[in-house]
Amino acid sequence: MKHSLRALVCLFLIFFLTGCIGEDYDFTPPTVTLMETDSVDSVELTETNIDWRGENGKPLEKETKEVVDFARKQKELTFPSGQQVDVLFDSEDFAVEELRAFLWLGNEKLQLDMEEDRSFTFPKGRGSYVLEIDLQTDRGSAQYVGNIVIQ
Repeated sequence: MKHSLRALVCLFLIFFLTGCIGEDYDFTPPTVTLMETDSVDSVELTETNIDWRGENGKPLEKETKEVVDFARKQKELTFPSGQQVDVLFDSEDFAVEELRAFLWLGNEKLQLDMEEDRSFTFPKGRGSYVLEIDLQTDRGSAQYVGNIVIQ
């Protein structure tokens, strides 16, 4: 009886540890998408500047010098004026310390009011903008951009 119990406990530990070892974690910055609050459509933003601690603390870095010019070369993402959108991450194995959104109109940078639920509202003014999302976490920072057309 004693040997059977010991064998059962060992077998349980082997299965338990196998499950822990077999986990595959993603240590890269998240993909960021925008989704209209009254729709199921979503669009993905483009990563620009990344300073992130990856697996085993290895740094992941990416630098884009002219962020606004780079964003203007991306595919146009169209939204209605005054549209509220949610900012979504494909994974979240980090603690969000700060999340900010900005719109560039020409050389003017306007900060958008980010709500607690990670949503913001585009302005009523129509035109072409560059959207910048800045994410600060306990794993580092990441910046995302989009070429936004508000109609």
